[in-house]
Amino acid sequence: MARILQLDEAIAKLVNDGDTVALEGFTHLIPVAAGHEIIRQGRRDLTLVRMTPDIVYDQMIGAGCARKLVFSWGGNPGVGSLHRFRDAIQNGWPVPLEIEEHSHAGMANRYAAGAAGLPFAVLRGYVGTDLPEHTGTIKPIECPFTGETLAAVPAVNPDVGIIHAQQADRQGNVQMWGITGVQKETVLASARSLVTVEEVVDELTPRPGAVVLPRWAVTAVAEVPGGARPSYAQGYYERDNSYYQQWDPISRDREKFEQWLASEIRTTERSAR
Repeated sequence: MARILQLDEAIAKLVNDGDTVALEGFTHLIPVAAGHEIIRQGRRDLTLVRMTPDIVYDQMIGAGCARKLVFSWGGNPGVGSLHRFRDAIQNGWPVPLEIEEHSHAGMANRYAAGAAGLPFAVLRGYVGTDLPEHTGTIKPIECPFTGETLAAVPAVNPDVGIIHAQQADRQGNVQMWGITGVQKETVLASARSLVTVEEVVDELTPRPGAVVLPRWAVTAVAEVPGGARPSYAQGYYERDNSYYQQWDPISRDREKFEQWLASEIRTTERSAR
């Protein structure tokens, strides 16, 4: 049953050094505040999983939290590259970063398999690409019914899955609406889960097309108003496009990034390099 915790307490209890951690949200409802708290608490050697790593993972990589990234696309949406990500790959700064690249379809199917308790997923999505030559977790498999050669990918089962949603009630039931990605699958596939929400309410009001996660599927809930900024939360605030633009010159320069880290995140002594 979900516990209602403060964000710092939830991260301290749920996220450990060396964990595989997935922060999911597709353009909308990205759990940025949770990512910043992971930086603040100085977590290290994490395997970060995300379909579309954007600036929050750029920040976590630059802060030295990650040893590996499992992903299907990486960039600063509408702006360009993730320069802390590039620096880690090209120069090993602040620490070397291993990568495992998949397609969007491959990652989504991996989450779905993990949520269903299956060991792997099967799809056609890699036909005509060279990803199988570079990613060891993509294997050919023959359909036992048609003989067609397909691609198999292993399930994703994070130690911790973290998402952001609009509301939870006081029992820990969660409701989100608008554009959703693999948030539901991330929670169901993970050994432990945290949902940050805009507000905790007495009762959830049903909404058309909403996704509801029952309290028994969630480990912890933290009320974090604005917890998705600079991404957006439908019904609460819009996307802060200027933030993404302003991040580009900061991320390009190590000194500017470290100044940002010290002033905006205020990391603990343990997270200093």
